[in-house]
Amino acid sequence: MNQRTRIKICGLTREADVDAAIEAGADAVGLVLYGKSPRHVSVDRALELSRRLPPFVTPVGLFVNASTDEVAAAVAAIPHLVLQHHGDETPADCQRHARPYLRAARMAPGFDLLNFTVQYPDALAILLDAHVDGYGGGGKVFDWSLIPQSVPLPVVLSGGLHAGNVIEGMLRVRPWAVDVSSGVESAKGIKDAAAMRRFCDAVREADARIAATES
Repeated sequence: MNQRTRIKICGLTREADVDAAIEAGADAVGLVLYGKSPRHVSVDRALELSRRLPPFVTPVGLFVNASTDEVAAAVAAIPHLVLQHHGDETPADCQRHARPYLRAARMAPGFDLLNFTVQYPDALAILLDAHVDGYGGGGKVFDWSLIPQSVPLPVVLSGGLHAGNVIEGMLRVRPWAVDVSSGVESAKGIKDAAAMRRFCDAVREADARIAATES
């Protein structure tokens, strides 16, 4: 049975962009708590932005090799924060905070996604991103044929998505959710409300096509 594909819009830094993402139909918003990112926000800023979210829209805090204290501070400040581990975190690192989390996988030829996934059996989902210099936010699409057929956890498709290619990605991968950042921006960390609407509309169109093929 087909279900609606969830939408995460990542790298939000402004109140107006949070409001526009919600209006467009985002199910989750990503707040980048990684100091080297151009989309970085402080914990206090993340808290301010997360307070704008209505019920059932989830704040996701993106971390890259953060210290235990850094993650603990964010969890304490934002009690309903879902964690996204986007660096080289071990299973123990991800489980330490006893909080729901996404584990990012950096896709490249030769990467064993199935072996990687089984190391994180308690993850909410595996987020598939392109392998770029740095960690995420590179706006690069990876080769979707690298994704095995039977990933044992829900898949979040990320990496260079935008309104023009998300339908193809969804039809090929059939992910549980999609994640967009640079594909809905006018500048790094500055979202474009119209682009967010187009992206969410495209996801709904893909869902309708999938439902039609499965009916």
